[in-house]
Amino acid sequence: QVQVVESGGGLVQAGDSLRLSCVVSGRTFGRYGMGWFRQAPGKERTFVAAIHARGIMAKYSDSVQGRFSISRDNAKNTVYLQMNSLKFDDTAVYFCAAGRTDWGLRPYEYEYWGQGTQVTVSS
Repeated sequence: QVQVVESGGGLVQAGDSLRLSCVVSGRTFGRYGMGWFRQAPGKERTFVAAIHARGIMAKYSDSVQGRFSISRDNAKNTVYLQMNSLKFDDTAVYFCAAGRTDWGLRPYEYEYWGQGTQVTVSS
């Protein structure tokens, strides 16, 4: 059974930075595309960033492009989300997910999900 565990969330001020981490159990981490999604109160879960299984490409939502950076360390079964210049609108629960294949951008393309980590940005 694959388990996904996020960490690194917290309360920060606008303009600050945070780095989220996500550890995936199991020995097949390098096969999965990994993604970050977020869900604000009363809103749907939306795509934030994705990285290919081998780290050869990444994609970001328009709202975080240029401020967030996704990376992975396959030796540590870990994916990261570096969040810079945080804004109030970035406040949400951030979910890490492991894909069904080596690349995906839609929630249905992800099979394993973490419980989420809260990021709160005060204005």
